[in-house]
Amino acid sequence: MRVVLTGGGTGGHIYPAVAIARQCEAEDPSTAFLYIGGKQGLESKLVPQENLPFESIDITGFRRKLSFDNVKTVMRFLKGVSTSKKMLKEFKPDVVIGTGGYVCGPVVYAASKLGIPTMIHEQNAIPGLTNQFLSRYASTVAVSFEGSEKSFPKAKRVIYTGNPRATTVQSANRERGFASLGIPMDSTVVLVVGGSRGARAINTAMIGMAPMLKRLPNVHFVYVTGELYFEGTREAVRSELGTMPNQLHIVPYIHNMPEVLAATSLIVNRAGASFLAEITSLGIPSVLIPSPNVTNNHQEANARQLEDAGASRMILEKELSAETLFTRIEEVVGNEKVRQAMSRASKQLGKPDSAAVIVEEIRRLVSNR
Repeated sequence: MRVVLTGGGTGGHIYPAVAIARQCEAEDPSTAFLYIGGKQGLESKLVPQENLPFESIDITGFRRKLSFDNVKTVMRFLKGVSTSKKMLKEFKPDVVIGTGGYVCGPVVYAASKLGIPTMIHEQNAIPGLTNQFLSRYASTVAVSFEGSEKSFPKAKRVIYTGNPRATTVQSANRERGFASLGIPMDSTVVLVVGGSRGARAINTAMIGMAPMLKRLPNVHFVYVTGELYFEGTREAVRSELGTMPNQLHIVPYIHNMPEVLAATSLIVNRAGASFLAEITSLGIPSVLIPSPNVTNNHQEANARQLEDAGASRMILEKELSAETLFTRIEEVVGNEKVRQAMSRASKQLGKPDSAAVIVEEIRRLVSNR
């Protein structure tokens, strides 16, 4: 089978595509891939590191306000469609899969015009503009949240698959997670992540919360700051307390996140769809602080899905403080019945077979071509 993948801009679009590729390889090692991304997008760095053949097109997204730049975007889109058609004719894929981001637009559109089966995958509870546009052309639309199928009324076929990142974490080794953190096995671990680049609001709350940690003496807090905030956060905590508490582990980045997640008792995080897929796959309770700086405020919609199911406690960023964050954490890790109930609710939302479900649909599209 020959597969073209496209998606970019953020890791939330890129890593699901990589997860689909890994599932295709697991089921058929002879599968051939081509990843088409943007020249300036994060995918131009991440995808080659995954040993996937990568080609790029020049494309930008639309501005939501009237702007002459949108005229340039239309011209880039048309040129991108032309370039994509040439790449597709040369590679001769059996199927083209888009996982979001504006780069998907010209690639999936070009494939549909060439009669190649296409699938788009929507990670969020509220769909992005590109996937809304492509839904009328794609052979199949796959959604991550059950019930969001209605967001694509013009689609030919819509199926609930979950997010393929859920499959990625299933085989994670929790013992290695504890060992990599230097924390004794079966300790209670609260993992706080502000995203790969960090988050100023979460960072401020964590610094203010540091003196309160002694109220939970048996809990290890692991705070992933992002490179930008690492040195400043570490120095701020030391200045506040005069020392670094043994139960607080501050790190700039975690490279073995699936293993660390497997060792986690509670996670504090933004509400990006890929991360939510991972934590529900493992049944991890969460305190979610959705970013207000995203299109259509989709992270809040994502977080409400988990909160309504009893798997999470949500704090809006405008309500975030050291006190509110510590209170939410204490409510969960300080009450085992509450934590277990949230864990069960999280697990019920998880779809660890997501990647396999998607590949099964891909095979259906290819066989019906």
